[in-house]
Amino acid sequence: MGEVVIVAIGGNSLVRENGRDGVDDQYEAVCETVVHIADMVEEGYNVVVTHGNGPQVGFGLRRSEIAEKYKDMPPVPLVNCVADTQGGIGYQIQQALMNEFAKRAINKKVATVITQVEVSKEDPNFKHPTKPIGSFFTKEQADKMIEEHPEWTMIEDSGRGYRRVVPSPKPIDIVEKDVIKTLIDNNYVVIAVGGGGIPVVKTEHSTYEGIDAVIDKDFATSLLAEQIKAGTLVITTGVPKVSINFGEPDQKELDFISVEELRKYKEENHFPEGSMLPKVEASLNFLEASGKRVIITNPESLKDAVNKKSGTHIVKQ
Repeated sequence: MGEVVIVAIGGNSLVRENGRDGVDDQYEAVCETVVHIADMVEEGYNVVVTHGNGPQVGFGLRRSEIAEKYKDMPPVPLVNCVADTQGGIGYQIQQALMNEFAKRAINKKVATVITQVEVSKEDPNFKHPTKPIGSFFTKEQADKMIEEHPEWTMIEDSGRGYRRVVPSPKPIDIVEKDVIKTLIDNNYVVIAVGGGGIPVVKTEHSTYEGIDAVIDKDFATSLLAEQIKAGTLVITTGVPKVSINFGEPDQKELDFISVEELRKYKEENHFPEGSMLPKVEASLNFLEASGKRVIITNPESLKDAVNKKSGTHIVKQ
């Protein structure tokens, strides 16, 4: 059995530009992405796929709010929107991968695991939400949305506009980790912790309850990689390599970098909080726990990246 590699796909990468953000458009983007995942499988890697859901869970929550306001439909809680998007996106990735494997005569099975992720109800992020979801708005649109929904918190997101933010507690445990490991051991490509996982808290009776939040998919993926003892964590983003001094005349792309160097650049505030910083922090968490290497790159560079021909590679030494 080949090395277990976890590949995290960003939710934003599945949303098309210029208003092409429908379900069919998303599936088209998924089909393009799984080509590169299939390349990795052909290389002999045992791949686990995770994905974000920031835009999609925001769309789902907004649909629920509009339906409640105008048609008296019962509202869908945020935690259920996370579950809905996990299933919907997972279905698309699963089907696209199965079809790509059929085209290439790859003997590999695919399964999506609806994954619960334990968090603490005492996590400070419940009082200070930070996770952007849904559409981007102009300043004027954002001001209007806050007038209509005073309970919302909105922030400027990486220079691309304003977005609603919701609680994003840190993951503590992947509830279905043993199921995921069993499927990997039986030759499945597994799609798991979609959207960071469905956030749940453990009660005093050792039962689980859902809680309204959206877990960062990079942190959840890092924890999953640690718990199933994956060797490599691959985090996809919109650029082929991580850079320092991004957007400046002295911008520098990082090829191979140690944990110590990456931690130093983080402390020097090279990585924006709304974009690259969570990926860097998740990478450090994984490598400081049990991981061998982390690769950060764009989806189209996946095959070259795992063969050390592209991407930013972070290692312990």
